[in-house]
This record gives sequence, structure tokens and C-alpha cells, in this order.
Amino acid sequence: MANETALDAIGNATRRTMLTILHDGEHTVGQLTDVLPVTQSAISQHMRVLREAGLVNVREVGRRRLYSVDLGGLADVRAWVDGFWDDVLAAYVSHANQTASNPES
Repeated sequence: MANETALDAIGNATRRTMLTILHDGEHTVGQLTDVLPVTQSAISQHMRVLREAGLVNVREVGRRRLYSVDLGGLADVRAWVDGFWDDVLAAYVSHANQTASNPES
């Protein structure tokens, strides 16, 4: 199962938006503050949650911290979601095969 902390972290709309922005490349908290209707303090708190969930990386350059998406953390979440998709596809194939062998149902 995916890291429950990661699933909880992406349950928040602001954090999902932050991940979408970070998908385009590294950003500082200040840059995120410029494009989101959230205070710098709140952005920092959200980044801490995302970092602890393994969804973002931080790179220090001088006094600046640059945040980016941690693809490994997202891969864990995707693998968990894909497990459901596999079940849906298997059910669809089963239904299609049943319908094909018994078209009057």
C-alpha cells in the first residue's frame, strides 16, 4: 500500500496545486507565494508536510531552498492507485467475456 502520509498530504487541494506547479521545475517558497493565494508561512508548512511524506525534495543553494517533485514518492502513490485500475480492468474483461459468451444477458 502507498505511504498513508503521502495520500493524506495530497488530500489537500493547496498541496496538490503546489505539486502541479513543482512539476514544471524547482521553485522557492517565495515563488510559490507569488502564484498561490496563501501566505509564505502556510506555504512553508505545506512544504514540510510534502517533504515528510516523501513527495518533494529540497535543495539548498546558498540561503535559498529550492523545492522539486520527488518522483519516487509519487511512484509509490501511482502504484497504489494502479492496483485499483488493474482490478477495474480485470472486472471489465470478465464482464466483456461473459457478455460475449451469453449475449442475451
